[in-house]
Amino acid sequence: MERRQKEAYVTLGIIAVNVIYFLYLDIAGSSEDVSYMLEHGAMYTPYVLEGEWFRILLAVFMHFGIRHLVGNMLILFLLGTHLEKAFGKMKYLLFYLGCGCGANLVSVCYDLFLETNARVPMNTVSAGASGAIFGVSGGLLFVVLANKGRLDDLSTRQVMIMMIFSLCIGFQSADTDNLAHISGAVIGFLLAMILYRGNRS
Repeated sequence: MERRQKEAYVTLGIIAVNVIYFLYLDIAGSSEDVSYMLEHGAMYTPYVLEGEWFRILLAVFMHFGIRHLVGNMLILFLLGTHLEKAFGKMKYLLFYLGCGCGANLVSVCYDLFLETNARVPMNTVSAGASGAIFGVSGGLLFVVLANKGRLDDLSTRQVMIMMIFSLCIGFQSADTDNLAHISGAVIGFLLAMILYRGNRS
């Protein structure tokens, strides 16, 4: 366990980028100020549709407050080390970024659908690594299943419990982008089906 975590350079690097950008935002302003976060790259569908596509990626590394950051980074550390070992470093990095950006794109499409069909204004500002982390959960679920229900010290049941628990917490908060969570998990599972080359028996 200790050796695997020490060798999880990509996971630790992702965590470091999240922490560094959070510290910069909090020192220069306030990571809990929605307007400030919007100015510094948070997800906002109208701006994305106007051409600010960088928000789809940058928002994956932004968090509203220290609790948001710590909760996400803890889960990423616990799960990402397993998936990084199973995928390999470069493939895992591409997988993580793909899940995060994919989840944000789904949210953009859903906002556009609601605005077009239900006249719901696209006024939600969002940020966080949750979509990518749920992608890691979904990918890990596939890898565990492909390894007959166990990977290192993880079982299918443990991964499922963590995913369900995280979703339940999200649904209890009106400020959580649960669509990004669910779509991240689905994207992660599907990408793992394509990328994972380990035991599939």
